[in-house]
Amino acid sequence: MTFIYLTYFALSFAVLLALVGMVMKIGTAMGNCPRTTGAAKSASITIATGYLTIGAGGVFLIAVALPLISSAPASALLLSLGLVCMALGMGFSNAVVTLRVVANPAPQNH
Repeated sequence: MTFIYLTYFALSFAVLLALVGMVMKIGTAMGNCPRTTGAAKSASITIATGYLTIGAGGVFLIAVALPLISSAPASALLLSLGLVCMALGMGFSNAVVTLRVVANPAPQNH
């Protein structure tokens, strides 16, 4: 079971860190755009940090379910990895949408 946990955490945190890096790169690209201000760069740091902490919490919560399927450790690993990738992907899309809203606020009607 130790191998299952090590594999799960290594792959889950690799996906999490890759997605955090993507949020940072998207924020940098949006910050370099002449239409948006530097708000995107600073917002990307805040959003990526929040995504990292919430994502890490999700990884740990899903890891709690690994022993529930101890009779089939390979199935438990694959099921948990699929669930964590799906959850991190949905969180990533929320983070990018939030970044886009911060960088391009809606025009105010006066």
